[in-house]
Amino acid sequence: MRPDMLRPFYLALEFFVIFIGTPLLIAYRVLPNWPIPYLLGIALFAVLMARRDPTFDLNGLVSTRRIRSNLPFLLLRDAIFLLLLGLAVQLFAPNLLFSLLKRSPVFWALIMVLYPLVSVYPQEILYRAYFFHRYRPLFGSGWTMFVASACAFGFAHVIFGNWLAIVLCTVGGLLFALTYSKSGSLLLTCIDHALFGNFLFTIGLGGFFYHGARL
Repeated sequence: MRPDMLRPFYLALEFFVIFIGTPLLIAYRVLPNWPIPYLLGIALFAVLMARRDPTFDLNGLVSTRRIRSNLPFLLLRDAIFLLLLGLAVQLFAPNLLFSLLKRSPVFWALIMVLYPLVSVYPQEILYRAYFFHRYRPLFGSGWTMFVASACAFGFAHVIFGNWLAIVLCTVGGLLFALTYSKSGSLLLTCIDHALFGNFLFTIGLGGFFYHGARL
């Protein structure tokens, strides 16, 4: 059998190992729950794999093009979603609102700075830039790809042991996939992701994303 005929099988196996098997092993404590080291390691693997592919544009990982032209719409769209999220916390869990900021402002400030760098950027390399290019033979380039990327991104948060993290990140993953597809800018998608992530920590929902808080 020719190697090109086996490529879909290898891609499917790689997809399963990275995006399904690894989160399940972490969730069931077969592997230690160290999300950031795993994320950085897998993102590095993705970059090294991308470097071997002459059709992958590595400059796209750091390019600032298309940010300015797409930023106004993104900020308006995100403002609407974030306002609704804030209102939901105020209505249904007012005790959580700004709880981290009030309890530990220094820790909150560190998250605001470090989260986009050590979490958002490697996630967007893996779930958008690498995912959209690498798995196009499996999922195409339309809505199937958006949904696959969003579901994989949401499912990764099974490691935190609560449904809220999975649901919010699946919805967020779909928004980030749309941003990436529409703009072609990884850094703009990182801005999108960082706005949502930092806002979640600010309004008191961060506990669902770093120590397995449960509803």
